[in-house]
Amino acid sequence: MSALLNVQNVSKSFRGLRAVTDVSFEIDPGAIVALIGPNGAGKTTIFNMVAGALAADSGAILFEDRPIRGLRPDEVCTLGIGRTFQIVKPFAGLSVLDNVVVGALKRCTRVNEARRIAATILETLGLGHKHDVPASSLTPTDRKKLEVARALATRPRLLLLDEVMAGLRPKECDDLVATFREINQRESITILLIEHVMRAVMALAEKIIVLHHGEVIAQGTPGQVVKEPAVLECYLGEETEI
Repeated sequence: MSALLNVQNVSKSFRGLRAVTDVSFEIDPGAIVALIGPNGAGKTTIFNMVAGALAADSGAILFEDRPIRGLRPDEVCTLGIGRTFQIVKPFAGLSVLDNVVVGALKRCTRVNEARRIAATILETLGLGHKHDVPASSLTPTDRKKLEVARALATRPRLLLLDEVMAGLRPKECDDLVATFREINQRESITILLIEHVMRAVMALAEKIIVLHHGEVIAQGTPGQVVKEPAVLECYLGEETEI
């Protein structure tokens, strides 16, 4: 089975500072994979290169065996990669539903159909009862859910989740983990997530990739990764949310 996403020896520097160095990994179709590491390890830089927000200096990024390095974000989205952002910025003047409709219109041209799709996604994420309220009135937790809903509305085959569970209470975190597992299984959406909440990572991911100073220092199942001395020293020994 060919990998859905194949990152090959990718590197990125900013004004001479190397942020990512020869990073390689593969993600199989239907998998849930976590990208973890200390702050500044290069996780979001990798997301930005996959999503087209940044161009890699070297290496290759393949999606369904097609090179996507250097494509624009809208072109990457059209191919089937959706993403969320750490800093959530909904269209504050629009309703919750219309925020998601904007994403749905990426795939359909009829507004009524886009509204139907948006409403279904909001129900899945527990926001169905708030679809008419302004996005600006949402709590931080619900804004994170809205961010996920907007990404899902583009109908991705690969969903990139950037710290969507940061700051959530344990019960909220567990509920979102269950929702992501359902989305993965029911919609056959592959998920790559950046997350510091190890409670969520251990419950959700079947594979973990660990970055430190822009390099992959370990990858494998959760059980394998948590036993790696280098991972324990640089990351899991810190004050990590469990």
